[in-house]
Parts: sequence; structure tokens; C-alpha cells
Amino acid sequence: MGNRFFRSMIAMAIILLGVILVLENLGLATWSIGDWWPYIYPTFFILVGLKWLYKSFKGLNGIWVPLFLITFGSLLLLDQFNYITFLFWDVYKLWPLILVFIGLSYLGIPRKRRMKIFYESNDPEMNVGKDGEREHVVFGDYDYSKTNWKVEPTNIWNVVGDHTMDFTKAFIPDQDTPITIHGLAGDINIILPHHVDFSVRATVHAGEVFVLDQTSQGINRTLMYQTTGYEEATRKLTFNLKLNAGSIRVDRI
Repeated sequence: MGNRFFRSMIAMAIILLGVILVLENLGLATWSIGDWWPYIYPTFFILVGLKWLYKSFKGLNGIWVPLFLITFGSLLLLDQFNYITFLFWDVYKLWPLILVFIGLSYLGIPRKRRMKIFYESNDPEMNVGKDGEREHVVFGDYDYSKTNWKVEPTNIWNVVGDHTMDFTKAFIPDQDTPITIHGLAGDINIILPHHVDFSVRATVHAGEVFVLDQTSQGINRTLMYQTTGYEEATRKLTFNLKLNAGSIRVDRI
């Protein structure tokens, strides 16, 4: 998932760079790489920190270094936006964080641990009914591919994560089942059997969408698809899929 996350971030950076260069060549903007560099390298620190923080949640490395990188990068960005004064060489001013980390360790927060951080979304599109399953997790992967797993109304929101749902191995009830997955970065892979009708609305702000034989790539892309028997079917699936950056794929086998 970490590699896919960084692939999505690199894709967004390339798209943004291309847009800036086109605007500059057309004389519509006077920006240059030099103007953007003070924003780029602090963002790099934050992204590396987020990747390592995700690994720390899985128990793969310590938590303090990624927290330091995220803090350091954020302070550099705040300086660029004129909220505070903090230069690269002011890093020495962060030495009191060592005391904070030591104190947190004494409170029982280990250097390596597994965590699940919950995030409550205010997006009204996320409401699917009282019996729907709701997950609001900042980091995490979802894999529904076990044999005979039960399909229920599902509502998932997270920042970074990959989602795999194999409905060819699932028990699908005789009803219209809504499946909502929203996230900031990651991949969504849906596998459907031929005999089940479905509709899907898939949106990516930067990335790609594949729905059967339809493809859309780039910025602010939306694909909508509905099988011919969807309206009359009693057993069907209704998908609402959205990512800020990444890839959405819906296949039928």
C-alpha cells in the first residue's frame, strides 16, 4: 500500500508540474520551480513521515521519527504561508520534543505499536442507514476476499488505504445493497460476478477509473455505469466510490 500511495503522490506532483509549465509557457503564470521549491521539500518530509507513521501503526518501525518529520515539515510550510517564522536551520529549536517523546513513553505509549485512529466524517453522502457498516479509519487496508463472506451495506472513509472486494466469493442478499468507499489516496478494486446487476459512480480527482471496458484518466474524472437489468433486479449492488488520488477498478468475471 505504501508504494501505491507514493505512486499516487508522484502522479499528482507530475500533473501539477505539467499544469504549471503549460501556464508559464502560455504567459498565464510567472511561477517557476524556484518559487515552488520552498513548498516542495517540506511536503517531502511530511510524506515520508506519513509513510513511516503508517508502518509504525503496523508495528514495523518506531513512531517518534515519523512524528518528528511531520512536525518539522509542517513548521516549514507554516513559515512559507507566513503563519510563523521557522527556517530549516531552526531544527535545533525542536529539541524539547525529545522530552515530550520521553514523557509519552512513560505514559505507556511505546515506540512501536499497532494503532487504529478513528475519524468521523461529516460528508452527508456517507449515510447509508442504521444497519449499514460504518468504518472511519485514517490508515488501513480492506480485503473482502474470503470464501462466502456476507455482503452488507458498507460505508468506509479513510485517508490512505487499499480496498479489495471480491463479490464472486461473497454471499449477496436478495436486496439493493449500497457500498460506499471514500478516501484521499489508495486503490479500490472491485470484482463482480456476471449474474449480479450493479450500478457504480466512481470519481477520482487525480488518477484513473476503469469500469469494465470504460476508462477515464486525469484530473476530476467520473464514470457512471449501470447494467441493463439493474432497475428491475431485486438483488443488486449500488457503488459510490471516490478517491482524491489513486485508482478505481471495477471488473466482471
